[in-house]
Amino acid sequence: MKSYIVGVGMTKFEKPESRDWRYPDMAKEAGAAALADAGIPYELVQQVPVGYCFQPSTAGQRAVYELGLTGVPVYNVSNNCATGSTALMLARQFVEGGLSDCVLALGFEQMKKGALGGGADGGGADGGDFATSPVARHYGIMAAAHGFERTPPTAQIFGNAAREHMERHGTTERQLAAVAAKNHRHSAANPYAQFREVYEVDEILADRPVHPPLTRLQCSPTSDGAAAAVVVSERFLVEHGLHAKAVEIAGQAMATDTDDSFATGSCVDVVGTPVSRAAARGAFEASGLGIEDVDVVELHDCFSINELLTYEALGMCQEGESGKLVESGATTYGGRWVVNPSGGLISKGHPLGATGLAQAAELTWQLRGEAGPRQVDGARTGLAHNIGLGGAAVVTVLRRR
Repeated sequence: MKSYIVGVGMTKFEKPESRDWRYPDMAKEAGAAALADAGIPYELVQQVPVGYCFQPSTAGQRAVYELGLTGVPVYNVSNNCATGSTALMLARQFVEGGLSDCVLALGFEQMKKGALGGGADGGGADGGDFATSPVARHYGIMAAAHGFERTPPTAQIFGNAAREHMERHGTTERQLAAVAAKNHRHSAANPYAQFREVYEVDEILADRPVHPPLTRLQCSPTSDGAAAAVVVSERFLVEHGLHAKAVEIAGQAMATDTDDSFATGSCVDVVGTPVSRAAARGAFEASGLGIEDVDVVELHDCFSINELLTYEALGMCQEGESGKLVESGATTYGGRWVVNPSGGLISKGHPLGATGLAQAAELTWQLRGEAGPRQVDGARTGLAHNIGLGGAAVVTVLRRR
């Protein structure tokens, strides 16, 4: 059984506390936009998986009640930075499993200013119980190889992955900065992006260090915002005449950590390269497509190094060649793929529960030809990659018929 995205919506991503709103307001705005895009009322929605990381239990219900009080099941989903795509995956499974014909996947986050501490990324890094942290094993691997410094924990573990990649493959600081320069340049055309300023490589390198070699402009910010997608069956699609809106979820897979994540003692593996590779393999197998068939990619550039690692995990280049790939222009307009036309997490923003669904929204607009000045010419197939440390990776292949 097939599933289709027929409606998407998102809020503008904002710096925390810069706008007078709360998470129910964000969720209502994004959910209502997705329903309006599909042209259907909330009353036709049969189930609602809702993703978030920083709000209390049953916040999903509190958010969804702003759309309607119909009594349908609401599921609260938390999978670190992969939360939004996990909600989308549940929606797809409900539809493809024959349990529902119309499901709303919703994700939101209301965050605090400053770098992430022990909530979604550390536990123990800011004074909590490290022994019970979901990422205790991950940070333990990092500490054994690199020690533990007084820098933000997530920036530290990804920064150490960057150091390893540089030592192993000759990747340069300019290549890392080229990722950020590309994504900041892309976000200038995105009205939903938290940041729309354009920066050159030298400006990025000169910015404040966070955990060398990463500077602030190579790191995703904390953000407030929400995103949503309406997922339906083929039967619902036909009954409601939604073919013009439909983007097929051609393949999707989630993977979590295996021995490969920890066996090498490398931060490159701990931050998700093996799990991303496994999720990509599953999504490609399910869709019958390969990376060579993909036109546009939204991937999880929480830090510039993770975009390079993900190029390799998705098969866009050989191991160690990702720095040269971004430097060549192959991942921007006029290149082989356009990666993160939205600006990615680095520039669009990263409200954890919304990120995966915002990726789906951007790709849906791209495949429909509705992305305006950031439109990728002739885009028919898109790929979303969303990863959460601790860990989960979701890769989704979308196709426009």
